[in-house]
Amino acid sequence: MLKLSLLKREEVERMFGIIVVQALAGASGGLVRGLVGITKAKEFNPTTFKFEWRIFGFTILVSMITGLMSGLIMNVDWRMSLLAGYAGSDLLESLYKLRFAQLIKS
Repeated sequence: MLKLSLLKREEVERMFGIIVVQALAGASGGLVRGLVGITKAKEFNPTTFKFEWRIFGFTILVSMITGLMSGLIMNVDWRMSLLAGYAGSDLLESLYKLRFAQLIKS
């Protein structure tokens, strides 16, 4: 019985590590996207620029969730989470449709 509980704990720790990596990769993609968006802004003037922390933080949060979900859909690949964090929910929707089509064919 003790051995079984240790195996479960190891499995939980492994899954937690995977989830953390996926979430951080998605957040990193969102961070890059946000910074690129700021630097590409048409009306960027350093003297009058006001940074919106709430919007930026919400963008990172959504990217983190999107990256986590896409990484888990695509069999735990952190690179997919990074890309999904950058590309946003459009990529997640496409991956879901692709994966769903594969399940129907099998």
